Amino acid sequence: MLAKRIIPCLDIKNGRTVKGVNFLDLRDAGDPVELGALYSQQGADELVFLDITATHEKRKTLAALAKNIAAHLNIPFTIGGGIGSIEDTEILLEAGADKVSINSAAVRNPDLIEAIAKRFGNQFVVVAVDAKLVNGNWLVHLNGGRISTDRNLFDWVKESESRGAGEILFTSMDHDGTKSGFANEATAKISASISIPVIASGGAGNKEHFQTVFTEGKADAALAASIFHFKEIEISDLKHYLAERQIPIRL
Repeated sequence: MLAKRIIPCLDIKNGRTVKGVNFLDLRDAGDPVELGALYSQQGADELVFLDITATHEKRKTLAALAKNIAAHLNIPFTIGGGIGSIEDTEILLEAGADKVSINSAAVRNPDLIEAIAKRFGNQFVVVAVDAKLVNGNWLVHLNGGRISTDRNLFDWVKESESRGAGEILFTSMDHDGTKSGFANEATAKISASISIPVIASGGAGNKEHFQTVFTEGKADAALAASIFHFKEIEISDLKHYLAERQIPIRL
């Protein structure tokens, strides 16, 4: 069985790491490159950097950030935010990113998934999906959760896979920042419906939550932010906790 991955996520606004609750009330959490280097030293398997206002403010994620990250890290990292073309992707991969994450642009133009996968390979394409439970239906949201769509979460992840996504990053907006646990039922449903890896995001509050998202949620990786940024859980402690409970993990 493949090892499960622990992935700190650094949401970036105006060059700083920020964290909120349900995508709102953001507070400063530090320098993204310094935090990323720290997590690398602590044993993180990968990192995700998301410029959370790039699409909303019609900006491009800065290639300079990717270069700075690559110069200070020795683990794979994904970067996303405002990526809307082959050219955007090429700039970031050349700057040192291992993968790109596309979200709103993929929903608006699903052909973009195919174009990036065909040009660079499926393994470079992470389709990030922000979704919220609305009247019993998981609906995809855009622009950092600001815009609701009528697109069903489970239909969209299957379409993303069929178009060439190499990985799905699912964030439950209802759980984001609440520290109440991951959306295990929805995550498990996604995992059962596709064959590519699923990263679960939103709701991590303690070590047990990671154990349950890997067992009940069937996730391949778990992503978290505030519990790492504000030093509530050390990554090395978390990994030893999981290993002791027979979760396959890299130590």
